[in-house]
Amino acid sequence: MDAIDVIRVKRDGGELAPDQIDWTVDAYTRGAIAEEQMSALAMAILLNGMTRAEVARWTEAMIASGERMDWSALDRPTTDKHSTGGVGDKITLPLAPLVAACGAAVPQLSGRGLGHTGGTLDKLESIPGWRASLTNAEMLDVLRASGAVICAAGTGLAPADRKLYALRDVTGTVESIPLIASSIMSKKIAEGTGALVLDVKVGSGAFMKTPESARELAETMVAIGADHGVRTVALLTAMDRPLGRAVGNALEVAESVEVLAGGGPSDVVELTVALAREMLDAAGITGKDPADALRDGSAMDVWRRMIAAQGGDPDAPLPAAAVTHTITAPASGVLTRLDAYGVGVAAWRLGAGRARKEDPVSFGAGVTCHAKPGETVTAGRPLLTLHTDDETRVARALEALDGAYEIVPGGAADLHPLVLGKIG
Repeated sequence: MDAIDVIRVKRDGGELAPDQIDWTVDAYTRGAIAEEQMSALAMAILLNGMTRAEVARWTEAMIASGERMDWSALDRPTTDKHSTGGVGDKITLPLAPLVAACGAAVPQLSGRGLGHTGGTLDKLESIPGWRASLTNAEMLDVLRASGAVICAAGTGLAPADRKLYALRDVTGTVESIPLIASSIMSKKIAEGTGALVLDVKVGSGAFMKTPESARELAETMVAIGADHGVRTVALLTAMDRPLGRAVGNALEVAESVEVLAGGGPSDVVELTVALAREMLDAAGITGKDPADALRDGSAMDVWRRMIAAQGGDPDAPLPAAAVTHTITAPASGVLTRLDAYGVGVAAWRLGAGRARKEDPVSFGAGVTCHAKPGETVTAGRPLLTLHTDDETRVARALEALDGAYEIVPGGAADLHPLVLGKIG
């Protein structure tokens, strides 16, 4: 086959044949298709889309480029969750041990943050000694010991996606829904889980800004799961405001531990329990209420075993930033708006995130939200606290927060539900 012929088909709005897709993904992974040629094809896909059959075959080809993990040696069903990313989205941390405490195995492959959205691995690496990189055998050992594992994907998992993802990032083709969906689902299906729950974020702090685009992405991914025999459901959830009160790596770990201890912010608890119920249902586990596992301490027990099994010390103090700066409320009233994107960019500029994949992160950096939308604030009282190891970063973080919040005397926040819909 010839790359130019494949590009022309998609450029002209045609449908790629299965053998063309198989050849293209394999040839690009091997280096037989030049970067500029794949860039042209990715742009054609962005502009002209893909049919359901094309997306399913593209996903299958990316799965076939590497290994497919197998958890059949476990004595319990497997289930997993994927979030499309947001601000303060630490849900994986309490969710994985919570679902494991209810009888499922959770093999959770996670990633790192880039830009204003945080990464699960960055958060967990703030725990002294904790290791993100595990072999397949080590993953199985952790699953047997605790029921849950959260770690980085190995290099053998969907290598075609790893290469294509990096190309999309620098060619303006990240926004293609078929390519987003196949990227996420190829890794999740190759991971070998029996059931999958997707948390598709909607709002200013999410990749998908509108309910329509989020629904399209969710429907595409649910269809891919169905086409590959993986029970898949998706929840559309709000990301116009930060989740919880903590944004930043160690800050979010501490808040997650609060949730596992039976406390924590109500929105984090609500979404954690909602996703846990969906994961258990998808795995065929009945008669277990995850809210009970938060109350009775069993989820916390799994968390401690999981962290220790990956070399971490669950009792060690978490890193704290060297510098703090408090923003006080300029007026008394109701906080009607706290923009997730503005808070996320502020945390990123304080050092909690990275601009490039190779950049380090500051574990103690981030933002503490002393008030959430709908709550009453008092003039002169703390509204937000900025945490950083470099005082020179504060000014740029303050710029990101300019206009990111609104206080109305005697007002009321127009808050929509946290869970906006379900697909699958």
